[in-house]
Amino acid sequence: MKFFDPHVHMTSRTTDDYQAMADAGVVGLIEPAFWLGQPRTGVATFKDYYSSLIGWERFRSSQFGIKHYCTIGLNSREANNEPLAEQVMEILPLFIYKEGVVGIGEIGFDDQTAAEEKFYRAQLLLAKEASLPVQVHTPHRDKKRGTQRSMDIALDCGLAPGIVIIDHNNEETVQEVLERGFWAAFTIYPFTKMGNERMVEVVKKYGPERIMINSAADWGISDPLAVPKTAALMKQHGISDEAIQLVTYKNAIAAFGQSGQLNEADFAGAQQIDQSQKFEGNTVLRGGQQPRVDKDSLIIR
Repeated sequence: MKFFDPHVHMTSRTTDDYQAMADAGVVGLIEPAFWLGQPRTGVATFKDYYSSLIGWERFRSSQFGIKHYCTIGLNSREANNEPLAEQVMEILPLFIYKEGVVGIGEIGFDDQTAAEEKFYRAQLLLAKEASLPVQVHTPHRDKKRGTQRSMDIALDCGLAPGIVIIDHNNEETVQEVLERGFWAAFTIYPFTKMGNERMVEVVKKYGPERIMINSAADWGISDPLAVPKTAALMKQHGISDEAIQLVTYKNAIAAFGQSGQLNEADFAGAQQIDQSQKFEGNTVLRGGQQPRVDKDSLIIR
């Protein structure tokens, strides 16, 4: 099977992870803009970060045969520094129309403050103007209310539910997200978001339509192989290959393909790999080493 991970922060990962993902069948991914673990202090740092998502990281991914796309946005945690956030909003239009940018994201709520809502609304309107999908980060705390509020505001801003991907769902939120016509994304992240055994039960209960899974692997304890591992577990539990392909591959491509930047035909053949290539004089190779990582556990709790 081919897999597509629609939410993974590869800037935080090593080339070992790219190699392992390619070996497991991941042919494409989306890297949403997010925070670095500490506050950025100036708008120039955002410019450099966004540039890396459409530049170096796109190149680095290609060196392992994986097509790299991204979403660009002001993360909810960083929206609370309003003076800096205003400056970031001014530069977003410089990046959202670049090749490989398939949406505005990840945006939404963290602490559900007034500032977060202000910049969430502003970016929803920007997405509407640019005709781009939106990747919504739902909060870790008070998730149900935050998810409902995120959907309400998206509708209030005039976005159709079918263009909005609501991420980080769980058993408490999924039914309403689907009933209201949004895409429901689930993050398979150890101990904190969704385990893949729970994900199997969600697909059994709700079916595969408008559901997708991702790893959201980042600088924390996370697993960039979460998508293929969950597919393997679904197979073991008797879920059909067709359903597995929808939630681990086709649905994400359909949702973000509304950007006009990707479609399933992009993955019809193997991507050519030439690791002699360089990006601005740099290569992924170091002394001829071929790094890789093997993670054996199938279960993600």
